[in-house]
Amino acid sequence: MAAAERYVKDCLVTKTACLRHDRAMHLAPTLAWLVDAASDSPGADRLLAELGAHLVADGVPLAAGSLTLEVPHPLIAKRTWLWRAENGTVIEALGFAPGGLAPDPPNDAGRRWLRGIADGAVHEDVVGRSDGPLLGWIGPRPFTADEIEQLRQAARFAATPLAVLAARDTLRATLDAYLGKRSAARVLAAPLRRDLGETIQAALLYADLRDFTILSETTPPAQVIAALDAWFDRIAGAVHAFGGEVLKFIGDGVLAIFPVVEASPRRACDAALRAASAARAGMAHLNNERRNQGLPPLAFGAALHLGEMLWGNIGAANRLDFTAIGPAVNLASRLEGLCKPLRETVLVSGALAAETDTALVALGSHSLRGIAAPCEVFALPET
Repeated sequence: MAAAERYVKDCLVTKTACLRHDRAMHLAPTLAWLVDAASDSPGADRLLAELGAHLVADGVPLAAGSLTLEVPHPLIAKRTWLWRAENGTVIEALGFAPGGLAPDPPNDAGRRWLRGIADGAVHEDVVGRSDGPLLGWIGPRPFTADEIEQLRQAARFAATPLAVLAARDTLRATLDAYLGKRSAARVLAAPLRRDLGETIQAALLYADLRDFTILSETTPPAQVIAALDAWFDRIAGAVHAFGGEVLKFIGDGVLAIFPVVEASPRRACDAALRAASAARAGMAHLNNERRNQGLPPLAFGAALHLGEMLWGNIGAANRLDFTAIGPAVNLASRLEGLCKPLRETVLVSGALAAETDTALVALGSHSLRGIAAPCEVFALPET
């Protein structure tokens, strides 16, 4: 009797081992893809969609899936991608950081979405480490033990490609935050050498606060920083809203560009003018708030110009900066210096004025410090 029991037990053990082996062999294509190709996915959305498709091909009944990653971003805390098996579409949900655009970051967006789209069972795996990426799946019915094991196996093998993807996104997000999207893309695509750059045509916007030195010497540092941040929010927000890019924060100043990407520079020039108008309106609203708080208003000047500049790397052999230099940048800076004596908030060079139908006020020809030829100067009306 004992021998028969041992025989039956051995058979069961052998059968269980065979089943596990069969499952491992069944998952082999998915695991091979995760090991060999998943790290080359262009983004988390494609990785999620392709992983879901591989699992469905393996026979796992999936209705949808989600992938949540933490993001090193000034405004966004988490990004969640949501995939539907029926049509392969992927959408994105954002969880905002405290102090960002939303007070309560919806960091469980993927979990809530999965539980809301179907009545099936939800399975989730935290990938790589306890606070790592979160993979979630939902099926049209409760998952079997074998299917749960397949999903866990896939999650374990997904740890490496997700780590690669997260590192790549971290680098890109960091460069975007410090350099801007266009400049960051240019840095990532080129070797780290200071002799690399290209000449581009762009509408330039140079702006800074007036009397900032007095403000910084008579105001507590925390209030100075708050004032600077509020000012940069208005000017940079306006630039980005109209397709421009902030290249530099220089003390209390801002250098932004609107690259010319068409045969005519008209669209870039009009965008720069609209951004200047929006910044002026934003600062008027901010100054109303400051007056209500008993704080002095913030005055600024801005200059717009159209020209060519060298856009690329400069610096020391082992410490580079990505920026724009050239006569056009110098002229924009010098033109901004005329705002205070001419009692205007926004000045426009003749070069940019010639490329727009926006109504401007002619202020005549003026000499600019360090610029050989006089510059035709126009003002953007206050209304």
